[in-house]
Order: sequence, then structure tokens, then C-alpha cells
Amino acid sequence: MSQLNVETIDLAGQQYYAETVFPLVFGAQKQAEKTVIAEGIGEGAGEGTGEGIREWIAEHRDRIEEQLAVTGAILFRGFGLVDDRDFDDFIRAFKWANFTYAESLSNAVRRNRTELVFTANEAPSTVSIFLHHEMAQTPVYPSKLFFFCEQAAESGGATPICRSDILLQQLRQQLPAFVTDCENKGVRYSQTMPLVEDLASGQGRSWQSTLSAENRQQAERKLENLNYDWQWQEDGSLSVTTPVLPAVRQLDNGRSVFFNQLIAAFRGWKDARNSGEKSICFGDGSAIDSNHMALAIELADQLTFDIPWQSGDVVVLDNFLVMHGRRPFQGKRAVLASLVA
Repeated sequence: MSQLNVETIDLAGQQYYAETVFPLVFGAQKQAEKTVIAEGIGEGAGEGTGEGIREWIAEHRDRIEEQLAVTGAILFRGFGLVDDRDFDDFIRAFKWANFTYAESLSNAVRRNRTELVFTANEAPSTVSIFLHHEMAQTPVYPSKLFFFCEQAAESGGATPICRSDILLQQLRQQLPAFVTDCENKGVRYSQTMPLVEDLASGQGRSWQSTLSAENRQQAERKLENLNYDWQWQEDGSLSVTTPVLPAVRQLDNGRSVFFNQLIAAFRGWKDARNSGEKSICFGDGSAIDSNHMALAIELADQLTFDIPWQSGDVVVLDNFLVMHGRRPFQGKRAVLASLVA
């Protein structure tokens, strides 16, 4: 009778901070003998890959969540997941509240596969998705994210991740005035959403889909409730500016993080409708120095770890602690996602 054997494994390039390794990696195998669980998580007692994984997660869910709050990213490798149904089952075992794509204000085009699972981003393979906290450019955002590699790309396609608390520490040392402005002024984001989906853009979700609105009146009511400013364009697209949103957050455990979408907006919000430099400003309307953004980008790139996807991998991220993105790739790549409220 097979049992699940789980242990921590090493990856080239992992980062080591005072309290943990980043990311933490759990590797699973089926074993004929006893089940060994890594780093004090304890023993699991499942039969068969699916049932064994569900039982192991159920038994050690609290410990996994504690570890996630410390390291910010956990990779599960070798757990035998093959498709979106397996991924859905894996997510449900955690019993965390779902944050649906339909209800989100995400500006990425995505396709639901199951109730909980959707494609990560439908932008072309040549498009880079730059570092960001999921939906930090909106007033509503998930606490955690799951990613599942259904099929690894032939080349490229890694998911870069970066610890925002470490980035903020370095920014405080090198750009203290910039950090003070981020803390005291907050930020605002401006974006133009298309009338119909623009699959050539990483920010191509239509305003109807983004706002769950069937017409302009419904869209305006939603925007008014969210305290957005807006303007309709002649081609039917919709330009919006957010209320003042935080650029730095203090977490419940006392850590401060560079929680925003500044890097992604500045580097990546460039399409037929949008320009990165014009998409961000401080909360009082003053400009953000492009040289300061350039240094923030440089520091973040130095702190980035690229997740080297293998088919079947699952990663869970703490959305408040870790930024993520997507590298360009060649060949078919299928990475699915799910959000946690």
C-alpha cells in the first residue's frame, strides 16, 4: 500500500534570509514505507496520491499557513497533479475562502477552467508581466494566490517572485525620501480599459468584464461606489483613475512591505491605450520620479527568484509579502491560477 513521503528539497538559487529560505520547497513521493513530513510538519496518512494529498493538507494546513506567512512562497513538487481538476481538488483541501476572478477588478484577460481555477494571463508569450502584488492597483485584492504548472514551456516562462519586505528595507536605505512619500501620500493609478478584450495586452480585459457591467450606467455606479474618477472615450473605451491607495503596508506581524503595482504599471502598462509613465502618480497628484522607479526596479530585479516550472508544480504565494510576474516563453505553456480571499 503506497504512502505519501514529503520532505523539503533544495533549488538552485534559493535565497536565505534570517528566518527562512525563499521559496520553501516541499517534494513528495509515493513510498511503500512510512510517511516522512519535513521540518516538523509531522506524519501524513493517506492512501493513493489524491486522497493522501488531501489528508496530508488537511492535517498540516495550519502549519503550512504559518510557514507561508514567514517565507511568502511555497512550492509543492511531485504531488502528482496533472490537470485543472487535480489543481481544483488540491486548492479545496486547504478550505480557504475563494476570491473569484469574475468579482475581481483584475485587468488581465483570463479564462475560467473550473469554479476555482482560471488561466493566469492570456497575454501573448512575448509579453513580460512585471513584478506586482495581485490587484494592488485596486481597492480589493486577494490574500494569497495559487499557481499550477499544467504544462511547462519549451523555454522561458518562469514566474519571477520577489520579497517586498526585503525590497522595502533596501529602498529605505537608498531612497528614504521616496519611501516617505509612498507612505505619506499613497499612490493613484490611471488606466484605459478597452470596449472589447485586447488579447495583445497584459491589461486587455474589457471594462464590461472588469466591472461586471452590462452597460455604461452600471459601470458608472460601480466606479462611483469605488470612488474612482472616469472618462468615456470616443472609441467606447473607459479611462479610470483610482482613489488614493497604499504603496506601503504594515502587516499583522509587524512587517512593512512595498505593497503596490508601481513596478508593473511603470514597466508594463504599455499598449494601444496606456503608457506606463502616465499610469502612476502619488496620491496628491505629484509625479513619481522616473529615476526613483528605475532604482526600485533594479533592486527588485536583484532580489528576484525565478520559479523553474516543472509540469505538475504548485506554488502558493502570500500576496501581501511577495510580488510575482511572468517571463516571456517559447512553446506551449499552461500555468493556471486561483485566488484566496
